Amino acid sequence: MTLNRRSFLFRSGLNAFGLAAAMQLIKPAKAEAAVLAQKESAQSCRPDDSLTALIDGNARFAAAWQAKNKATSLNERAQVMSNLWLDNCFLPSSVLEESQSPWASIISCADSRVAPEWIFDAAAGDLFVVRSAGNTPFDEGIASLEFGVAVLKTPLILVLGHSNCGAVQAARANKTLTPLFDQLIKPIRANLVPGDTLTNAIKNNASATAQQLTTRSDVLAKAVQSGELQIVAGYFDIASGKVSIV
Repeated sequence: MTLNRRSFLFRSGLNAFGLAAAMQLIKPAKAEAAVLAQKESAQSCRPDDSLTALIDGNARFAAAWQAKNKATSLNERAQVMSNLWLDNCFLPSSVLEESQSPWASIISCADSRVAPEWIFDAAAGDLFVVRSAGNTPFDEGIASLEFGVAVLKTPLILVLGHSNCGAVQAARANKTLTPLFDQLIKPIRANLVPGDTLTNAIKNNASATAQQLTTRSDVLAKAVQSGELQIVAGYFDIASGKVSIV
């Protein structure tokens, strides 16, 4: 990956002081010139390995998430969580306004506890996200993923399930909440295994969705066959904050 804010500032250890403090250690003009030495583009923050970048980002989030659980006050919780985003590569809005170059696509549940940008400690422009209850592969969602791969050239799609998923619970209970929601969770019901645990059902649903993406989309299938795209399934444990590949 080319030299950028992430590699120059944060990997050099300056994040320990914060950007403001770092600027006090060296002349402002020189600091700014060093950070912006290269012409930036939407591709400037692309990592060499997207899956590794996601895993590393989640490790940062999970560490803060678990530390937050041990905090003894609301202020301490906020302080712990504010340590996120210290290792991110942030592009100026002038670059982001012109174009985007996300380095991973995520299809995740619409659950309020499972925002991908949050749990992968990602910055604006990093992730191309499709969300629906139960991370189901509906046609419009797949079309969005095709756009991400064919136009934006995202090299990775992660299908992300999560603990205590309400959509999977509804599918297991075999009850109708609304007519449209019932249609949405049909693929989940189709992959249920009798007697399986909720956790296994959630993981199996994520894996099944990952497999369906290539059977339902020629664009995605060809990208996988050519080596331009990797599709994986993951599971987010809300209690620990950790994402595991399944």
